[in-house]
Amino acid sequence: MADAAEDAKQKEALNGQLKEYIAEWRKTREKEEEELKKLKEKQAKRKEIRAEQEKKLNQAKKEEEEKLRKEENEKKAKEAEEKKKRLEEAEAKRQEMLEAQKATKEGGAGAKKSAGGAGAGDARREMTKTKEQLEEEKKLALSIRIKPLELDGLDSDEIKAKAGELFNIIVQLETDKYDYEQRRVTQDYELNELKERQKAQLRQKALKKGLDPEAFSGKYPPTIRMYSKYERRTDTRTYDDRKKLYEGGWEVIRAESLDAIWKEKYEEWSKRPSKRLPKWFGERPGKKAGDPETPEGEEDAGGDAPPVEEEEEEEEEE
Repeated sequence: MADAAEDAKQKEALNGQLKEYIAEWRKTREKEEEELKKLKEKQAKRKEIRAEQEKKLNQAKKEEEEKLRKEENEKKAKEAEEKKKRLEEAEAKRQEMLEAQKATKEGGAGAKKSAGGAGAGDARREMTKTKEQLEEEKKLALSIRIKPLELDGLDSDEIKAKAGELFNIIVQLETDKYDYEQRRVTQDYELNELKERQKAQLRQKALKKGLDPEAFSGKYPPTIRMYSKYERRTDTRTYDDRKKLYEGGWEVIRAESLDAIWKEKYEEWSKRPSKRLPKWFGERPGKKAGDPETPEGEEDAGGDAPPVEEEEEEEEEE
C-alpha cells in the first residue's frame, strides 16, 4: 500500500511539472505569434509604401516621356516648317530661273555652266541624305509644286482652258525629262572615255617604271619595292639596273674560257703547213680550168707524203 501511495505522489508531481512546462510553452508560443503578426503588419505596410512610391515614379516617368515626346514633336514640326520654307524659296528661285531661261535663250550656255558649278555641292548633300529624308523632301516638294485645283465656280470653257494648260505643262515636263535622260547618256559615255584614257596613261606610266601594266590601274595599289630586306628604303633603281645585277657570274666566266680556247685552236690551225694534193694521172685534183701549172719543185715537195700513205694502204690490204 505504501508503494502505491508513493507511485501516486510521483505521478502527481510529474503531472504538475508537465502542466507548468505546457503553460510556459503556450506563453512563449503566444509571444512568438504576436511578434510574427507584428512583422507581417510591418511587411504589409512596407509593401503599400513601396507600391505608392512605384506609382509615383511611374507617373513621373510617364510625365517626362510625354514632355520629351512633345518637345520632339515640336522640334519636328519646326524642322518641317523650315524645310517647307526652304523648298518654297528654292521652288520660287527655280521658277524664276526657268522663266529667265525661256526669256533669254542667248545666254543659255553661260547660265548652264554657272548652274553646273553650283549644283556640285547640292549633289553631294543629296548623296549623304537617307531614304526617309529624301521621301519627306519629295512629299514636301510635291505638295508645293502640285497645287490643288480650284474648279469650283468655273465654266466649261474655263475648265477646257485649264485642261489645255495642264496638257502643255505635261508636254514641257516630258521634253525636259527626255533632254535630261539624253544628257545623262552623253555624260556616261564621256565618263567612260575619260576612264579609258586614264587607264591607258596609267599603263604607260607603269611600263616606263618597269612594273606590271595593271599596277596603277588595277583594284589594289602597286607593291612598294624595297631596296633590300635589310635596308628599309624604297628601291629607286630602274628595271635595267636591277636586271644587270643578275647578269654575269658563271656564264661570263664560261664564255671567256670558251673564247680563249677557240683563239688558241685557231692560232694552231692557222700555223699549219700548207700542202697541195698530189697529181692524179698528171692533173692535180681541184685544179680549175685556166689556172697556171704548179712548178716541179713544189710538186716533188708535195708528192713526198702521198707515197707513204699508199704504202700504208698496201700494208693494210695485205
